[in-house]
Amino acid sequence: MDEFVEEIQQIDSQEEQQQVEETVVLAEQEAQVEVPAEETVVETQTENVESEIMDEVSASAEEEDDIQTSENLEDIEQKRSIMNNDAERHRRLRDELNAQTKEWKSKRDALNSKVRELVNEAGKCREERDSFNQKVRETKVLRDEWNQKVSALKDQISALRPERPSEDKNEVPVKQLKKQLQDLEYTQQTKSLGKDKENEIVKQISVIARQIDEREKTFEQSGEIKEVIQQLKEAKVEAEAAHRLVSEHAEAAQSSHDKMMKLYEEVDSLRKEADAAQAKFIECKQAADEEHKKHIEQIKSVHEIDKDASVLRNKKSATKKRKVDTESKKEAKEIFDRFKSGEKLSTDDLMALQKSGYL
Repeated sequence: MDEFVEEIQQIDSQEEQQQVEETVVLAEQEAQVEVPAEETVVETQTENVESEIMDEVSASAEEEDDIQTSENLEDIEQKRSIMNNDAERHRRLRDELNAQTKEWKSKRDALNSKVRELVNEAGKCREERDSFNQKVRETKVLRDEWNQKVSALKDQISALRPERPSEDKNEVPVKQLKKQLQDLEYTQQTKSLGKDKENEIVKQISVIARQIDEREKTFEQSGEIKEVIQQLKEAKVEAEAAHRLVSEHAEAAQSSHDKMMKLYEEVDSLRKEADAAQAKFIECKQAADEEHKKHIEQIKSVHEIDKDASVLRNKKSATKKRKVDTESKKEAKEIFDRFKSGEKLSTDDLMALQKSGYL
C-alpha cells in the first residue's frame, strides 16, 4: 500500500514538472516573436501609459469610494450598536414588568381565594342565623301558647275567688294590696330617696308582700281552687322555659348575624385590595406589552441595518478584490516586461503570469 501511494505521488510530481516545462516553452516561443517596428513600440508605450493613468485614476476613485464605504459602514455599525442597546433596554424593562405582572396576579388570586373562603364562611353564618331565627319564631309560638294558658288560668282563679266581706272591716282587699305593692316598688326603683325614706319604703314593701302571701296561702287552701293554682304554676314554668329558649335562640341568631356582618366587612376590604391588585396587574401588563412592542421594533430595525451593513461589506470586499486583482495584473505585467527583455523568470513568476492570463 505504501509503495502504491509513493508511486502516485511520483506521478503527480512528474505531471506538475511537465506543466511548468510546457509553460516555459510557451513563454520562450512568445518571446521569439518579431519585435515590432519603432512606431509600433512607441504607440504601444503610449497606450500603456494611458492605460496606467486610467488605472491610477480608477484606483484612486475606488480608494475614495472604499474610504466612503468604510465611513458609512462605521456609521451604520455605530447606529446598530445604539439601536441594539435600546432594544436590550426595552427587553429588560419588559422582563421586569412581566415579573411585576406575575406578582400582582399572584396577589390578586390569593386575595380572591381568601374572599371566596370568607364568603362561604359568611354564608354558613347566614344559614345558622336563619336557622336560629326560625327556632325563635317556633319557640315564640310555644311561649305565647303557655302565656295564654297562664292568663286563662289566672282568669279562672279570679272567677273562683270572689271578694268576700272580711270580719275585720279595716282589712284591705288583696287586689288593693297588690296595687300598693306595685306602686311602692315603682317608687323605689325610679325615684331618688334619702336613706331613711328608702328604708321606710322597704319595710312597707316587706309588710305588704307578707300580707299578700298570707292571704294567698289561705285562699289556696280551698279545695276547688287548689288544682287550678297548681296548673297555673306549671303553666308559668313552661312559659318561662319557652321564653328562655326564645332568648337563647335570639342571642345565637344575633351572634351568627354579627359574625356574618364582620366577615362581609372583611370581604369588602379584601375585594378592594383584590381590585387594586387587578388594576396594577393590568397596568404592568399593558406597560410590558408596550415595551415588548418597542423591543421588537428595534430588533427589526437592527436586522434592516444588518442588511445595509452586509451590502456595504460586500461592496468593500469586492473593491478589495478588484484592488488585489489590479495589483496582481500590474505585477504580472512587470514580470512579463522583464521576461520580454530577456530576463530569466522563476517558477513563481511563471505561475503569476499564468494566474493573470498572460500565458
